[in-house]
Amino acid sequence: MTSDSPVDWLMRGDPVIRWQAMRDLLDAPESQWSAERRKVETGGWGGALLALQDDDGQWDGGAFLPRGFTWSQMRDEGQPWTATCWALTQLQDFGLDPTSESARRAVQLVGQNARWDHDGQEYWTGEVEECINGRTLGQGAYFGVDVEAIASLLVGQALQDGGWNCERERGSRRSSFDTTINVLEGLFEFERSTGGTSASQRARLAGEEYLLSRNLMYRLSTGELIDEEYLELSYPPRWHFNVLRALEHFRRASIHAGTLPDLRLAGAVEHLRSMRLRDGRWSLGRGYRGRSWFPMDSGPGRPSTWVTLKALRVLRWWDAAR
Repeated sequence: MTSDSPVDWLMRGDPVIRWQAMRDLLDAPESQWSAERRKVETGGWGGALLALQDDDGQWDGGAFLPRGFTWSQMRDEGQPWTATCWALTQLQDFGLDPTSESARRAVQLVGQNARWDHDGQEYWTGEVEECINGRTLGQGAYFGVDVEAIASLLVGQALQDGGWNCERERGSRRSSFDTTINVLEGLFEFERSTGGTSASQRARLAGEEYLLSRNLMYRLSTGELIDEEYLELSYPPRWHFNVLRALEHFRRASIHAGTLPDLRLAGAVEHLRSMRLRDGRWSLGRGYRGRSWFPMDSGPGRPSTWVTLKALRVLRWWDAAR
């Protein structure tokens, strides 16, 4: 058991953890946390990931999959997480300053050179799958790209129950938690960065209601837990839903709108609280198969700076409203 506080422990971590802890847990002045944030571009995980960028602006030679990666490898190794779309999502989560030279360069080169595996579409126009387009919408909005066309496409792809499902093309008419959280994060970032549109705002609220009406984890029809995996506090979550990822979304949306937390989140919050270790930290949940660039935690079952950072700021937001 560590003798110092969880926040002290976070402050000994990577710059991407430190600057967010300073802003969200320590209420440091912007001048202080923004100075720490600038280190993301050149040091730690942020600098390491940027250094892995190809000369053409992509990562590992592809948009969704690495260049030359085969579906037989997918079966044998699991989905890889090293291509461009995953790197950009990670840099967004790191908080890389979108006005930095590295960010501007990446955005420009990706737009010029990256093409989606689906049908060769230009990267910033998106493709057809809702999960992918939700993440691309969030990346583009964060990094200052005009992605309104992707937002409009996603609004039109919402299902009658309010959410989204990547299997819609194959006939699904029932939403998926996994797809829905990817789209909601994208729509929120689009709204936060640009103001959004009235249609995108309505779609986001409807998608949030889809999750809230199920208390983030239960079947609407029976009240049964949908999937034990939803309770895992995994990071990075990749395309997967979990309650901590959803709580982080609702925290950001609530703070942005100046509203109180929705009480239907209470069960998920208490689950999060129950997972806290005796020393005040949280462990990493499951990891996902497939190659990645580098580890950012000690592994499943071990204390995680990412999970602890996110859990602490969710509880701080929730408890402040009580």
